[in-house]
Amino acid sequence: MARRQTRGRQRNEMREIEKMEEKLVTFSKRKSGIYKKASELITLCGSEVGIVTFSPAGKPYSFSHPSIESIANRFHNQNPAQNEGVDTLVESHRRLRFGELSQRHDELVHQVKADKAQGKVLKQKTEARSGEGWWEAPMDGLNLEELRQMKARMEELRRNLKSSINQRNQGATSVRGETSNQRNP
Repeated sequence: MARRQTRGRQRNEMREIEKMEEKLVTFSKRKSGIYKKASELITLCGSEVGIVTFSPAGKPYSFSHPSIESIANRFHNQNPAQNEGVDTLVESHRRLRFGELSQRHDELVHQVKADKAQGKVLKQKTEARSGEGWWEAPMDGLNLEELRQMKARMEELRRNLKSSINQRNQGATSVRGETSNQRNP
């Protein structure tokens, strides 16, 4: 099979866009892309980033971390702003909160793993009896949580059976209606 010949990715010539509407659309899309890349720099590298840009209509936009003032002062090698201590306090609080959330996340992951393992054990217990369904497993050795899980499975089975019966009844009704319509034109 012959491969299709394409020109591949072509480079567009960099030139100013002439139509004002197209300029605004392009500006909006490119601005979002720049802000996303700046945010990635902050997250991945812990950088301090400051971006100031003006739209073709002259409206100013800025993006910075931790603040545009601290970035500008650092850029100009001036003394830090008065609220620089507040920024470090906020940053330390953010890191502490991040640590707490990370620990909680780890606990939840461990809990999910334990629940999955318990689910496997329950499944093995219920499937251990060959030729019998899980609903016929002995309930004497089950704890409260396992009994609740079995109850939920039985309720799900009941809903599925009821739905299946309703679908078959509707199918039978529609078939009977079609045959009676064919007899009486």
